[in-house]
Amino acid sequence: MQQTIFTLTIPELYTIYLQYPSVETDTRKLKQGDIFFALKGDNFNGNNFALKALETGAAYAVIDEDIEEGNDKLIKVDNVLETLQQLAKYHRGQFQIPFIAVTGSNGKTTTRELISAVLATQYKTYSTAGNLNNHIGIPLTILKIKNDAEIAVIEMGANHQKEIEGYCIIALPTHGIISNVGKAHLEGFGGIEGVRKGKGELYDFLRSNNGVAFAFDDLDYLHEMSKDIKKIVWYGTEQGEVCGDVKASEPFLEVDITSGSSIHTIQTNLVGSYNLPNILCAVTVGKYFNIPDEKIKAALENYIPTNSRSQLVEYGNNKIILDAYNANPTSMKVAIENFAGIHTDKKVLVLGGMMELGEESLAEHEKIVTLIHQYNFDEVLLVGGDFEHHHNAYPYFKTSGEASEYIKQQHYQRTYFLIKGSRSMKMEKVLTALEQSKN
Repeated sequence: MQQTIFTLTIPELYTIYLQYPSVETDTRKLKQGDIFFALKGDNFNGNNFALKALETGAAYAVIDEDIEEGNDKLIKVDNVLETLQQLAKYHRGQFQIPFIAVTGSNGKTTTRELISAVLATQYKTYSTAGNLNNHIGIPLTILKIKNDAEIAVIEMGANHQKEIEGYCIIALPTHGIISNVGKAHLEGFGGIEGVRKGKGELYDFLRSNNGVAFAFDDLDYLHEMSKDIKKIVWYGTEQGEVCGDVKASEPFLEVDITSGSSIHTIQTNLVGSYNLPNILCAVTVGKYFNIPDEKIKAALENYIPTNSRSQLVEYGNNKIILDAYNANPTSMKVAIENFAGIHTDKKVLVLGGMMELGEESLAEHEKIVTLIHQYNFDEVLLVGGDFEHHHNAYPYFKTSGEASEYIKQQHYQRTYFLIKGSRSMKMEKVLTALEQSKN
C-alpha cells in the first residue's frame, strides 16, 4: 500500500500547484488534472469525496482527516481551508501587478464588473467570478490568476468585522474601493458603526501599505474614513478627478461626464440612477490606468448586467426591474425611490424580506413599509421576512412561491414591476411566474 503524504510546506505544495495550476473544491465540477481541496462545512465534508476526486481524474487531493486507503496522491494538512488560503497568499506574492480590492454595502459587484470591463480593453485582467467574494472564493479567485496577468480585481464581501482584514492579508491589495457603507449585515457587524469599521479595514490596509484609494467624494463619511491615506483619487458629482451626473434614467441610466474626461455621455444598460457612482468609479479607474476615453466609453456602454442586478427584463408588454440578488435597508430604499420616479401607467412593487439585520430587523422593515406609503403604487406585494409582522393593507405571502402563484392568476398587462429582496427569498421565482403568464 502506498503511503499518504502527511506533510508538505506551502512552497512544496506550490511546486505541485505549478504543475497542476487548477484548483477545485467540488467534485461535481472537477476536471482532469485539478487539485481537489477537501473543504468541510456544517453540512458537508470534502474528505469523504477525496478518493472519488482522484478516481475522477484529480491530480492530487488535499485532506485534513485520515483516510484508510493509502495513496501518494493524498496530501494531508492540518486544515484544508487554511492551506488553501496560505497557498493563495503565496501565489499572490509572485505578482508585481496592481491588485484592486472592491468592497462596500451596495454596488460592489456592479462596480467590480464595470472596472474589469474597462481594464480588460487594454490589460490582461483577472477578476472575481460570480459571487466568489468570501473566505473560500477569494483564494480560489487568486489561484486562477495566470502568469500573463497585468492587473487583478478582487471583490470582498463581508458580514462581520475582521473579515476584510483577513482578505487583505491574502490578496495584498495595492488599490482599493469602498463603494459605500449602508445598513447591510447589521446583525454580524453590530450596527451601522460596525459596518463602517468592518468595511474600513480595507482603508486600514491601504493606509499601512502605501496603497491607493478610489473614493466617491459625495459621501462625507468616506472623507473621514480615508484620512491619512497618502494617495486618494476622488470622483463625484461636483468635485474629483472625474465628475459626472445623471442625464436620464428611463429606462436605462445615461450619464453626463462633466469633467476629467472627453467622453461626455455614457448610455448604460443599467437600471437606476443609484448606479451613477459605479459608472464614475469605472471611468476614474480607467483614466488612472491610462485607458483611452473611447475604450472606457465602449466598455461601459457594452456592459450588460446579469445575476439579477439592476436588470431590465421584458415579457410580453410587461417590464420588470429585477434587482433581487440581495437587499438591505439602504439598497431597498434607493430602489423604491428610483422606481417611484419612473413615468408609466401601472406600477407593481414586489418586495422580499431583508435578512441579517438582527435586532433592528423589525424597525427597518417598518421603515420600508412607511416609505411605500408615500407613493401611489398600483399594487404592493410583500414576501417573507419581517414584513410578516407589520399590519398593513398590502397582500403578504410567506414565500416567493406563494407570491408567484398569485401573480400567475392576475394576467398583468402593460405593467411595470420592481422585484427586490434578499437572496434567500428567491425572488427570481416571481420573474418566472411573469414569464409563464406573458401570453
